[in-house]
Amino acid sequence: MSVRTALKALLRNPSGVAMTEFALGAPFLMFAGLYGVEQANFVLVNMKINQLATHLADNASRIGDTSQLKNRKIYESDLNDVIVGAQIQAGKSVNIYKYGRIFISSLEVQPGGGKQYIHWQRCRGAKVVASSYGNQGDTVSGMGPKGGEITAEPDDGVIFVEVRYTYQPLIAGAIIANKEIKAIAAFNVRDSRDLSQIYQRVPAKPDPVQDCGSNKGEVTFSGAGVMS
Repeated sequence: MSVRTALKALLRNPSGVAMTEFALGAPFLMFAGLYGVEQANFVLVNMKINQLATHLADNASRIGDTSQLKNRKIYESDLNDVIVGAQIQAGKSVNIYKYGRIFISSLEVQPGGGKQYIHWQRCRGAKVVASSYGNQGDTVSGMGPKGGEITAEPDDGVIFVEVRYTYQPLIAGAIIANKEIKAIAAFNVRDSRDLSQIYQRVPAKPDPVQDCGSNKGEVTFSGAGVMS
């Protein structure tokens, strides 16, 4: 059979057409499927981060001893429990303190001054980023997005939580362009709280302070359950 005859026979042969069409279309179908999976996971993680911020603010607003005779005192160990709980709630798949950072702030009114200020702030997470709304000791007009700031009432406090997280893609980083997830939440302090300071339960053996000057990652425990 001549080459010309062979080519004519090949053009008239319909076998393999479906396979060729599949080979041409498969990459597009695969990309669409992967894109859908990645987008769905991004939405799920976004929801988890927003829920985490809400639970952090709610939990931090409730802590303190239960004495009915005086204002509730809060302790460093209480805040440490809240921070540990956030890691458990977020789960290993999110790994909040390896890829993110949380800011827990107490927004109050300066005693005798009348101005809003961040009395204390506690942080945790290896993500190197500063709070978008102020640092401990700062005088502020309020905390939150511009034009929608939250303020505290005199002799009361507002727990304001900010979470910043870098999304970890399942498949490829190029599918999700902006990988940073931000979430905020705020709750008024429950009951009457002693706003003067954060106490240590055993001053001689103080609990660790989750200050914002360090970038500690995942919560670990050493010795007799000491948090580090």
